[in-house]
Amino acid sequence: MTRAICIAALTISPGYRSRPTRRAGRFPLTRPRPDLGAALITKRRNGVTDYTNQRVFDHDDDGVVVVIGSGAGGGTLANGLARQGIKVVLLEAGGLHTRTDFHTDEWRAYEQLSWLDPRTTSGSWRVAQDFPNLPAWICKTVGGSTSHWSACSLRIQPHEFEARTRYGAIEGTTLLDWPIGYDDLAPYYDRAERRLNVTRTNDIPGLPGNNNFKVMYAGARKLGYECNTGRMAINSRQADGRDPCQQRGFCFQGCRSGAKWSTLNTEIPEALATGNCEMRTRAHVAEITHDASGKVTGVSYFDGNAELRHQKARVVAVAGNSIETPRLLLNSASTLFPDGLANGSGHVGKHYMRHMTGSVYAAFEQPVHMYRGTVMAGIIPDESRHDDSRGFAGGYEMETIALGLPLAAAFLNPGAWGRDFTRMIDQYDHLAAMWLVGEDMPRDTNRVTLNQEVRDQHGLPVANVHYDDHDNDVAMRNHAYRQGSDVYRAAGAVDVYEVPPYPSTHNLGTCRMSEKPEDGVCNGFGQTHEVNNLFIADGSQFTTSAAENPTLTIIAMAMRQAEHIGEQMKSRTI
Repeated sequence: MTRAICIAALTISPGYRSRPTRRAGRFPLTRPRPDLGAALITKRRNGVTDYTNQRVFDHDDDGVVVVIGSGAGGGTLANGLARQGIKVVLLEAGGLHTRTDFHTDEWRAYEQLSWLDPRTTSGSWRVAQDFPNLPAWICKTVGGSTSHWSACSLRIQPHEFEARTRYGAIEGTTLLDWPIGYDDLAPYYDRAERRLNVTRTNDIPGLPGNNNFKVMYAGARKLGYECNTGRMAINSRQADGRDPCQQRGFCFQGCRSGAKWSTLNTEIPEALATGNCEMRTRAHVAEITHDASGKVTGVSYFDGNAELRHQKARVVAVAGNSIETPRLLLNSASTLFPDGLANGSGHVGKHYMRHMTGSVYAAFEQPVHMYRGTVMAGIIPDESRHDDSRGFAGGYEMETIALGLPLAAAFLNPGAWGRDFTRMIDQYDHLAAMWLVGEDMPRDTNRVTLNQEVRDQHGLPVANVHYDDHDNDVAMRNHAYRQGSDVYRAAGAVDVYEVPPYPSTHNLGTCRMSEKPEDGVCNGFGQTHEVNNLFIADGSQFTTSAAENPTLTIIAMAMRQAEHIGEQMKSRTI
């Protein structure tokens, strides 16, 4: 396996183990000064972000909202707050990378954008066997995973907000209905689709289909499936000062043309342009601090020079993805919160979901060149319904996917050798591919915990991700493999390959919404049950996973959350 995946675990600063009693921060702090690596964004020229000046807030300013993470949730929330005139300090653990320096080479792009801090893995899932140091593939860069995402923008279906009611009690699961429903999010879905210029909504034309799509379409139509190029947050026509998609591929490596929506090229520049937002890059948050009453007072973070700083805050919102968000809350344990901040219910880190995934690749007599064109502009939605006559609850989507040759060699059959493997690689130009993504079952045993034996570069315990497939996941994956294979056989495939799951990118749960405080971590606005000025603003809020790619829902919830925080700040209830 290449060096990019073999991430060494770092053991640093054993003295960090002592539990703090002083809530102003557990480390002695250096004197506040301007943070190294701060990205300066105020305007764009010809669709390219221009980095000039931004407002700088004092570290002792306790009137700001601190947003941790600049991805779909954090970047959108920061903009929504700043546009209301609310002061925001946006902290991003990664550096700044833009369309001018994105790499098309997959391994260089992986190393540029990915969260490469050590993690550990346990459980029976295939990823733990193949990629023990890479349980989750998320980003550490301005824009977060919206720099890497496919831009597939789907709404969660109404019945999926009521999974416990609709699916019934499924043994070995912790299914729960969401405390919000489809109607609560519908107006924000509308706003998000307009904001992202989602294709096939609001009279926006769909993207053109590449060869990978055309193969899927041919097989789907023969089986009676619906198939189109999907709802994508990629410009199919010029919008927001950005050109339409150039169909050059490499969507996962950062969009060099700027056609793909990301908080990097939309929400963050707009937030900073208001004069109400400051972004600090290479700001790795170590803990969230609180006072004797349990009210959050700020955050301690390591800057780009590995010096510890403390930023006071009126409100803190955590948007670090479903791995780093619970890790931060657990690392913020104190005398008042011995099991982790906002974790009196014991649910922080639990109910981790990653979607049922797998892939089907198929070789054809004629070249396909699947890597050309938009990577995921192709979808078969028919199996996303709930129909337990298929032998499982929930549903799944079939979506086009394409890996470049370097990643294909690593992921198509991890660890494989011999003629079968080389035959598959030899067929690379003739391959078509689809990704299978479906609802997986929440379980309290699938969880993110702290590994006290392994430390990151700052001496912090790393996240351990434990996951076991539920029988429902296995049954759904097997059904999806069969149906996906049938699509390609109907299109004339000469060989079909069932490919195991990749390291997870849709990480969900771990700080789930619940109506009752004893059942989860936050309420329907992402406001934690125990600490009313602490919010969760990412996919860890999800009560269940649904079948759909989650980013549009994260964005819609962040828009709704921004309004809620603004109203509460105005009424001084937080």
